[in-house]
Amino acid sequence: MSTEANNDVFITNTLAEIKKIQRELNELKIIKKNIVKKSTKRKAVKRKAVPKRKATKRKAVSRKTTTKKKAIKRKPAKKTAKRKIVRGK
Repeated sequence: MSTEANNDVFITNTLAEIKKIQRELNELKIIKKNIVKKSTKRKAVKRKAVPKRKATKRKAVSRKTTTKKKAIKRKPAKKTAKRKIVRGK
């Protein structure tokens, strides 16, 4: 019976230790939430505002019509005359 009693005491001690560790872990999590980390990202630098250019109104100009280009005809390929083969006389 002493082994069973020792076993039961060991189990209760380990369960108590586990609960203690869980409480500490929860406290650490709460502390972590309260700590605000500075962001490691670079903060965007604001650029100086450049004034926008005013759109200039263009005067309506009458466009000149272009003359149609004449179609250029290709020159036909030169025909080569076949040479007649003269057989020995």
